[in-house]
This record gives sequence, structure tokens and C-alpha cells, in this order.
Amino acid sequence: MGKKRIVAKGESGKEGGAIHNAPSSKKRAFERGILYVESTYNNTRLTLTDEKGDAVAASSSGALGFQGAKKGTPFAAAKVGETIAAKALAMGVGSGRESSIRGFVNKGFGILGIKDVTPVPHNGPRPRRARRV
Repeated sequence: MGKKRIVAKGESGKEGGAIHNAPSSKKRAFERGILYVESTYNNTRLTLTDEKGDAVAASSSGALGFQGAKKGTPFAAAKVGETIAAKALAMGVGSGRESSIRGFVNKGFGILGIKDVTPVPHNGPRPRRARRV
């Protein structure tokens, strides 16, 4: 392990070199976005994308620290909506799924439309084979 070296401001590990900061990501300002809500019995995940479909921000109830059965509650979903709205505000964007949308709307965002794209089988799954005795 050893002792840790303390570098004073202005110094560098190399001679004559300056301290380089990590490149910061560009702020993407956009007016419209698409909010994808995946709400299951166990978790709620939200992904905010721009109109092209590139992910801008994402969050889930598990990422906020909820564990076990508490991840699937409407309260956790509302917190996820508020978190993703706060991330969107920082970027300059002008039961579970309903709560997450409410949490998003409470931060001052407008919703133009809601579309449910949950896959529903037309004829159901194939039945099991007949049992032979």
C-alpha cells in the first residue's frame, strides 16, 4: 500500500505538464423527446430519447436504491419519473407507468401523446401436446 502522495494545486505528476481534466460531455438542448416507460411487477425503468431515438437519460427504481418488492411500487415509479425529469431539466428540455408519468408531468413537462406498445398475442401460445398414457 504505502503512503499516498499529495499533489498541490498547479503541480503535476510529470515535469512541466499541466493537470488535464476529463473531457466533459456536450449539453444537448432539444425541445421534444420520447419517454419510454417499461413497467413490470418487479421494476420500473424510464428512458428519455431525442426524436432520432438516441438515449439521452435513463433511470430505474433499482438505480435509486429501492430493493426487492419495493422496486415495483407506484411510489418508486413516481421517484423515477421525478429523477428523469430533473436530468432532462439539466439538459435543457423544455400503477407503475401512470405514477412515473405523473412524476414526470409534476416537474412541468407537457405530454402530447401516450402509446401502449405492449406486445399482445393474437391467438395465444401454441397448446401443449396431448399426453400419452
